Amino acid sequence: MIEIPSKIEGEQYHLFKLEQKLKPIGYSIGGNWDYDHGAFDYKIDAQEGYHFLRVPFKAIDGQLDTSNCTVELGRPFLLSHIYEEGTDHDYSNIGNFSASFNQFAEPVDKDGKVPEQYVDTGKSLVEELEDTLLNY
Repeated sequence: MIEIPSKIEGEQYHLFKLEQKLKPIGYSIGGNWDYDHGAFDYKIDAQEGYHFLRVPFKAIDGQLDTSNCTVELGRPFLLSHIYEEGTDHDYSNIGNFSASFNQFAEPVDKDGKVPEQYVDTGKSLVEELEDTLLNY
């Protein structure tokens, strides 16, 4: 994980409006959210794992599943999920019940080393994020 300091840290937005601003430029709400916190993810690359710019947020007024929730943004960071090579096993004989639990591979390293080539990309994405959010 590599943190990227940003002018958006501490800024507050209505979650619905924030989502409307970020989705068109490639962000999605990451699957790792709860009622009081979450993150927007921008997938940078999917070679040799998944590499993201993640923008964390926390609810400061309401809960994330309500229409009028206000959130505060945290410090963006680069994150890599590294998966085991060769996980395309033949699961044709495991049956439907077992397949329902084994269909997705877990990352070998959920906090893998971020390749240096993505650091400049992450900094550029943070600049775009600042332009998008601080000028609306």
